[in-house]
Order: sequence, then structure tokens, then C-alpha cells
Amino acid sequence: MARSTLGGTELARTDVAQGPGTAPLPGDGTAASWLVADSVSGTVLAARDAHGRYPPASVLKVLTAVTLIPRLDKAATYVVTPADAAVDGSRVGLEPGTAYSIQDLFTALLSVSGNDAAMALASAAGGLDPTLAAMTATARELQADDTVVRTPSGLDAPGQVTSAYDLALLGRAGLAIPDFAAYVAAPVATFLGRDGTRFHIDNHNRLLTRYPGAIGVKNGYTAAARASLVAAARRGDHGVIVTLLGAESDLWDEAARLLDWGFDAESRAAAGVGTLVAPRLAGALDSADRAAADTGVAGRPAAAPAPVRAATPGLRRPQPVTVVGTVAAITAIAGATVVLVRRRRARPG
Repeated sequence: MARSTLGGTELARTDVAQGPGTAPLPGDGTAASWLVADSVSGTVLAARDAHGRYPPASVLKVLTAVTLIPRLDKAATYVVTPADAAVDGSRVGLEPGTAYSIQDLFTALLSVSGNDAAMALASAAGGLDPTLAAMTATARELQADDTVVRTPSGLDAPGQVTSAYDLALLGRAGLAIPDFAAYVAAPVATFLGRDGTRFHIDNHNRLLTRYPGAIGVKNGYTAAARASLVAAARRGDHGVIVTLLGAESDLWDEAARLLDWGFDAESRAAAGVGTLVAPRLAGALDSADRAAADTGVAGRPAAAPAPVRAATPGLRRPQPVTVVGTVAAITAIAGATVVLVRRRRARPG
């Protein structure tokens, strides 16, 4: 398969591509693939194997959220089924038969990487196959063409892959959605417990409390994929987004060094090696949705949508994706003071 040159020919390289005039890159990195970009301009400052395809682990939930946040009313509720709650891997602990707000489910998806929340949101959006088709359509609209979707959670599945380049496109698109930006920037959130009271859950993204200016986005890990991460930070008018795939599990220092390097490159007004491309023309998502509805996922006939168990109307038509003004959209969120309280931890993932 010919390597993609999307974003610039330098990004087709499997070794390191680095913008001229930049400082030496930090050593001792473990990631098989990574990318550093200016999240405001979209300039790719450096990358290694940017279009290499790797298993995503839970960073795929960024695409799940970008796809479903515009489609689901966050004030609606959804009654969890046993199938939703029985998924493997990290879970927030959804109780079958309990009605959860869509907002709570997105919080669990992006804060504690709840695979049960991913399944519940897919069910609320019409079922697994329609959700996977919509995720694929969203990826194509954003030109995340290296990404192949098989699950809404990121759990390992045959053929499911993404790239460091695609993750930067997805993370940047997510941060342009105010609700998404709020979910991923909060170090602590609350969630509905089985007894009807709310308890505190800690965001799995350790950079939120370790790295000055961190505003998200999402980490992941499976034994097959190893560690993956989309990390973003803002300092004044500058923003940097870093993506890593196939790294060691303790990748936080590695990501922090790349963020530091990115801010230094921005301060030098360094030239890049490529760019994060804009979404395809408005309307592409609509046409892709129609095609997906006709063919189903991976060539299978489309399944009939599952009923949406919502107390209020929960589905709405998505608007075309835009990534304009990303930093402006998240300034208020990133600058908010978060009070850390004594909290009960969710099950690690």
C-alpha cells in the first residue's frame, strides 16, 4: 500500500521529519509513531511515521465523542442494558436498568475511558452498526483516512487502526466542540452511583495535573496496542497538540517533553514539515451517512436502528465539522479554576 502524503510529502517518511530552525528533539522516546503540531495554525512541527497505521486503544473514543456529541442531546437520558454493561476492559460501572444522562455517559467515556459508556452511547445513537458507520463517515469528513473503525471503545479488533496524523485531526476537531473541550479538561468529575448519589471520578489523563497549561485530551492502553495518547496544551496565544502510538505505558514524561519542544518551536516561529488539513467540503458527512445507511458497516447490510431509550428526544442531525477557532473556543475552559476534592476512584483502565 502506498504511503499517504496527506498534509505534505515529508509526512510520508517512516523516520523523523523535523522542521528547519527547531531545537534538537528530546531523546529516549518509546513511541513507534508520534506527531507534534501547532493546534492553532495546524502546522506540523515534527513527526515520526505520521501516517503509520497502529491499533488505537482508547484514544479512538475521541472519534466516538466527536461523532456522537452533535447527534445526542446531553440532557436526555438512556436506560443501560445488560449488554452495554458487560463489555470488557475499563468501565465506570454502569448499572443495567438505570437511566443515565447522556452528559454523564460522555463524561465517563472521556474521563475514565468507560467502555461500558461507549457501548451505551452507541446504543443511544441507534445501535452499534449505525454508530460505527457514522464514526467512519466523520473520520472521512475530517480526512482521517488512515483510520479504520471496528468498535466505539477502542478495544482491540482485527483491522482497527489509526495514525498519529489522524489523531491530531481528531483531537483538534474535538477541542473545537465546547462540550468535548469541557469533558477532557476536567481533572475531576462526578458520576451517578448505584444508590442514586453522585461520586467523584478522576480523569485518567495525568497531564491535566502534571503539565502547566494542559487542556486534554485522551489516553489509552491495551496489551496489543501498547500506550497511546492525544495531548494538548495552551500557553497564551500558543497551542500544541501531541499524539503518540505504540509507546510504553508510562508515557507522560515523553509527552511532556514533546509538548515543551513544540512550544519552543512556536516561540522560534519555526517552519513545519506539513500541515493538519481542513475537513472535506460541508455536506460530505451527509453523503457518507447516506452511503453507510445503504451498505451498513464493512459491506454488511445495515441493521435496523435500535430504539433510543431516552426520557426526552435524544437524537439530532449533526452539523458539518469545523475546527476554526480551536484555541478561542477552549480559553475559558482551560482558564477555569478546578477545585480538587476528596474523591472515590473509578475502576482503572
